[in-house]
Amino acid sequence: MQKNINSTAGKVAVLRQICNLIPTHLIGRLAKEHGSEKHARDFSHWSHAVALLFSKVVHCFGLNDLCDQLEIHSGILSSIRGATPARRNTLSHANTKRPSAIAEGLFWGTLEHLQRLHPGFGRGRYPGKLAKFRRSIHIIDSTVIELVASCMDWAKHRRRKAAAKAHVRLNFESLLPGYVVIDTARESDCRRARELTAGLQDGEIVVFDRGYVDLHHFYDLSARGVVWVTRWKDGMRYDIWDQRMVSGPILADWVVGLSDGQPARLIRAIVEVDGKDQEMVFLTNRLDWSAETIVELYRCRWQIEVFFKQLKQTLKLCDFVGNSANAIRWQVWMALLAHLLIRFLSWCSHWQHSFVRLFALVRGVIWQRIDLATLLRRYGTGAGSYRNLAAPAQAYLPGFL
Repeated sequence: MQKNINSTAGKVAVLRQICNLIPTHLIGRLAKEHGSEKHARDFSHWSHAVALLFSKVVHCFGLNDLCDQLEIHSGILSSIRGATPARRNTLSHANTKRPSAIAEGLFWGTLEHLQRLHPGFGRGRYPGKLAKFRRSIHIIDSTVIELVASCMDWAKHRRRKAAAKAHVRLNFESLLPGYVVIDTARESDCRRARELTAGLQDGEIVVFDRGYVDLHHFYDLSARGVVWVTRWKDGMRYDIWDQRMVSGPILADWVVGLSDGQPARLIRAIVEVDGKDQEMVFLTNRLDWSAETIVELYRCRWQIEVFFKQLKQTLKLCDFVGNSANAIRWQVWMALLAHLLIRFLSWCSHWQHSFVRLFALVRGVIWQRIDLATLLRRYGTGAGSYRNLAAPAQAYLPGFL
């Protein structure tokens, strides 16, 4: 009998291969640090993490859906470092009582572990005109996660609405989070801006939207040597100190003094958005770079919108198996962990299709005994090159030359 050289059959389930990427003793150490291991009893912290990770990969609609699927596949589940299925009440109690800081530490610990074992993961080249940069570029933004106001009073931010908000600092080179804050939607972006930029070093670049405009924060960033780029906010006052020669889509390039006296650069340009020309005004503290470079830097801000889209639409960060603030934080951090592990699989297999296609493929074979690495390397429907949408190449201002 001829051997099938294209076989992708494996000895362990795909879910186990994904979970094996998480450091073995990490979650036990985190549970001990937070004093939570004594409350585990029959349902371990590892079983808890595997259950929530599985729920985000396959998009479970509720506790019954999640618990039933884990019970049906309890045999395969037990092979994942002894994980066990949970009863509905047990899982609900764990989501409410166990500190969400365990899930947060699990994400950052796994990210550090993967980058230590594979230094190339999270490294790349900037696209287009930014390829010359040898300094770190960070993107800051927030996304609102809609919740149900009738059963989540802690998250109410309007009369009939409730929501949580994730504030993220994204590394543009790796498109991986560098800092994350999960809070209610009542918290404005400006209040979290200093916390998000606290770890930035001299010479690094940070790009953010108008929601983070704060003159005192601008002054602190400039004093630390951090380059910032944002958009002009209506109502800001300034004095024109110098006007520079412009051409093409650049309409104005001024050195201005803001209302508190600090110098800044105001650039007015015509850009194409959704097929229409629009005028946009940008603001930065870098006075010597070309206007085109400043616009190009702001252009990369769109990548954090792609990141949020992958979280909220692909991983379906909208259906939660718990109503408490602690339960929501657990599930947001586990969604971030699922995104990280799938991104790592994409990098290891040199995946050339979209993130959505990779996620759908993993979800479809999650309980099968298939060698996932081999499957991803051989997967495809025809010749040609497919750009990985997790690579920093999508433009926010596509019509700008």
